[in-house]
Amino acid sequence: MTQEEGLDDLVRQRIRGLRVAKGWSLDALAARCHLSPSTLSRIETGHRRIALDQLVLLARALGTTLDQLVEPADDTDVVIRPTRHQGQGITTWLLSRADSAHGRTVAKMRIEPERSIDRLGVHPGRDWFTVLSGTAVLRLGDRTVFVEAGQAAEFPTMVPHAVGARGGPCEILTILDHDGEQAHLNE
Repeated sequence: MTQEEGLDDLVRQRIRGLRVAKGWSLDALAARCHLSPSTLSRIETGHRRIALDQLVLLARALGTTLDQLVEPADDTDVVIRPTRHQGQGITTWLLSRADSAHGRTVAKMRIEPERSIDRLGVHPGRDWFTVLSGTAVLRLGDRTVFVEAGQAAEFPTMVPHAVGARGGPCEILTILDHDGEQAHLNE
């Protein structure tokens, strides 16, 4: 199978998969994209080549983009190879792409117990993390909260805050919005 044939098959699978996921029959999709049910059937089964104008109609009817229908499937859309950043008693591995469409960054952080939580910071937004191992020390203004493995914390980031570790290293998984990423990853 050539690369072009492989992409054609993938596009056909995506069209059928989106149609089925919406619970639509061939007739229902045909009515939405102004193609005949028999043409759609031949497109999905590979008995007819897909014309560009048909792809545009199908993408619109299925609520997706032409780019999403025809993007090749390789491991770059699935596998993220984390980059490691170290500094100030914390090691961070970014687990999402820098150009995430949702404006969120997912990171795993290893916090060493000697990391100081004396300097509190603020920024717009909210932070969320879950503790994978160890105990996180969350300073929120005058309060100190201990977050154990298996627990999560979410808080408004306009409250002065810092995160440290208690009794040994702590590993957390965190989701940061754009403001949080700038504040926490560029310390």
